[in-house]
Amino acid sequence: MKSLIHVSNYEYHTSNNNNNGGNRTNMNHFSNLDQYASDDSNSPYYLSKGDHPGLALVSQSLIGNNYNSWSRVMVMSLIAKSKLCFVDGSLSRPALDDDCYSSWFRCNSMVMSWILHTISREIANSVMYIAEDM
Repeated sequence: MKSLIHVSNYEYHTSNNNNNGGNRTNMNHFSNLDQYASDDSNSPYYLSKGDHPGLALVSQSLIGNNYNSWSRVMVMSLIAKSKLCFVDGSLSRPALDDDCYSSWFRCNSMVMSWILHTISREIANSVMYIAEDM
């Protein structure tokens, strides 16, 4: 399935060197560490007190003909929030019995909400249920 946000042209890094070929984020580091959800702001599971489903990450709405600029701004915003991994596939959905599942589900829902709040109503209606296929 094609992602709504095209991320193949973006390389994102963290300041942590984790010996995996540079400073690239290693999502396996967080695969079973649910305690990072509230403690480590570098964790993809971290949500700050200001994060909420109605948060507008970008000022422009996707209306169709502005996809390239909207996508670029959205990717930058998700990188800043350490949440790009939820849309680019680098953080897999954990098993239902995994300790991280509840944090993954909460953050994935938050990211979907952020995206849905920045696209036109017509487009939102066509992608609203995309998560059911994932």
